[in-house]
Amino acid sequence: MLSIIPIREIPLVKPGDDLSGLLLDALTANEMTLQDGDILVLAQKIVSKAENRFFNLGEVIPSERALDLAAKTEKDPRMVELVLRESSEVLRFRPGTVIVEHRLGFICANAGIDHSNVDGPYGNPEDWVLLLPENPEQSANAIRERIAAVTRVSLGVMIIDSHGRAWRTGTVGVAIGLAGLPGLVDLRGHEDMFGFRLRITQVAAADELAAAASLVMGQADERVPAVLVRGFPYALREGSLQELLRPKNLDLFR
Repeated sequence: MLSIIPIREIPLVKPGDDLSGLLLDALTANEMTLQDGDILVLAQKIVSKAENRFFNLGEVIPSERALDLAAKTEKDPRMVELVLRESSEVLRFRPGTVIVEHRLGFICANAGIDHSNVDGPYGNPEDWVLLLPENPEQSANAIRERIAAVTRVSLGVMIIDSHGRAWRTGTVGVAIGLAGLPGLVDLRGHEDMFGFRLRITQVAAADELAAAASLVMGQADERVPAVLVRGFPYALREGSLQELLRPKNLDLFR
């Protein structure tokens, strides 16, 4: 049975904090003992904060390209400049939103840059934003290695963010970095309950888990930036975000 258990008692994360140590302390405070096959799912924000991915808009000088796009989208030119720096391509835009291919390879709004639950050390609080981790996969691997070294268990670690979708309203949790668990599970060739062999089915297992974990974490003041997952229905293995990214030549909507 799949269980998703909130990890409470995690303090507000600051730049330079040892996130692995904070998680281990929180697990102890919650009287949780890790087991082989467990997965830790972490909100992107605590990883970004620990890695000091804060940016003050007052220190950003917009380029001509940013000024032009800002006029078309009615957005702060400084924010648009950061979006452009974090992106490899602008795909769509409208007032309030810029859809880009992030430099990490996935499609998202505003390059994943966020104002919510962000508090800077000086100046106007409205000027502080938080960028995604520089390399979420590397971050997930480092956290997994540190925790595994201390606990002597085989586990997975996933970093998630909230993304919108082209065909539906609202955001869902998605994986942006994973270590020790599959991104995609290929069920082609498996039989269904009537004996027919599946021909197409590939399950975005990491994204399904990210969405479920996001329900437990919440989006506002819940203060649950990490959860413990037990009973994941697929075997753990080395995985990568790249498994989940549709190649551009197979993308019918770009």
